[in-house]
Amino acid sequence: SDPCLPLPVLQAAHCQMIKDLSACLLGQSLRVDCRYENKTSNPLTYEFSITKDNRKHVIHSTISVSENVYRSRANVTMHKNLVCLYLQSFTTSDEGVYMCELKATNDYTGNQIRNITVIKDKLEKCAGFSLLIQNTSWLLLLLLSLPLLQAVDFVSL
Repeated sequence: SDPCLPLPVLQAAHCQMIKDLSACLLGQSLRVDCRYENKTSNPLTYEFSITKDNRKHVIHSTISVSENVYRSRANVTMHKNLVCLYLQSFTTSDEGVYMCELKATNDYTGNQIRNITVIKDKLEKCAGFSLLIQNTSWLLLLLLSLPLLQAVDFVSL
């Protein structure tokens, strides 16, 4: 039986939409990757926030209003199964517990939330090819076209 069927209320816990939340440094920017499993084609809304000094600050959101101090520094990109937050000019004052909250329109499971503690000294640099790995079809095309290019050269000789 599908654990995502909304019959027993307790079963809803199995439908964790957010699979992984990770953070890395991209130059002077912080990148927070919120990976999720897309169970519906309904529009997705998101909210990235930070909790520091026991206060929640909204960084970038389609659910509520983001704080001015972050609005000019933050932007979000959405890929297949990935919502990415970029926070420019990241400093130690931006350390704290970052939260990714996702909500699919008309989804009965409610909002999905995942936290990650971000400390500047403990952040790793972002791997530049992580997006390429996701986009394997592009890589496959490239690899498949290499022998073709060599074959064409051979024929022209």
